[in-house]
Amino acid sequence: MFFKRLREDIGSIRQRDPAARSAAEVLLCYSGLHAVLVYRLAHALWRAGFKLSARLLSHFGKLVSGVEIHPAAAIGRRLFIDHGAGVVIGQTAVVGDDVTLYHGSTLGGTSLHTGKRHPTLGNGVIVGSGAQVLGPITIGEGARIGANAVVLSDVPAGVTMVGVPARMVMRRGAPAEFCAYGVSGEDLPDPVARALDSLRAQVAQLSDRVAELEGETKQGRQPRVVADNLQTARGGQP
Repeated sequence: MFFKRLREDIGSIRQRDPAARSAAEVLLCYSGLHAVLVYRLAHALWRAGFKLSARLLSHFGKLVSGVEIHPAAAIGRRLFIDHGAGVVIGQTAVVGDDVTLYHGSTLGGTSLHTGKRHPTLGNGVIVGSGAQVLGPITIGEGARIGANAVVLSDVPAGVTMVGVPARMVMRRGAPAEFCAYGVSGEDLPDPVARALDSLRAQVAQLSDRVAELEGETKQGRQPRVVADNLQTARGGQP
């Protein structure tokens, strides 16, 4: 079973990283793979009741790989932690199959209670570098979390999220191919820029209307809106 999983892990890494030239290179040089291997042994110790030993082993794994995975976390098959450094996976996190985590990403908690407080990631999720996925939320299957995004609420399956706080920029139904760092190479709409453009257009319309009313006043005529209000106050009499 161990060697079968190891072959799966190496194969999945070679599929998702064009820099991986051989199985030997992946086995010897990929800190993310080392972190996953240490986690599996620590997780087995945790489930067997040797919790201090499990924590010590996971701490050793963090020193060696730069990746911190709590031994109680539930992690599926073929997890790929690319580059490794700074990745944190909390105690109650659940990670599905074929998930990709880039360096600096965090699956963290936002409360101090002892229950479920870390995220659940569905199969095929990609979390970009520096992204923070926080709280007992669910990230749907195939979702993509862009680099440096901060996700604080549930994410539907198959969508792309970017920004702080994270906003949806690509809806479900988009191509499901692997996407490095959680964002595609195509230009994605910026939701903040889109909102600012809308506000800018509204301000321009209001400015034009104000200029129109000022022009009517200078010409000695009551602005149409004021005249209408006066007529209404007089009971509709001109």
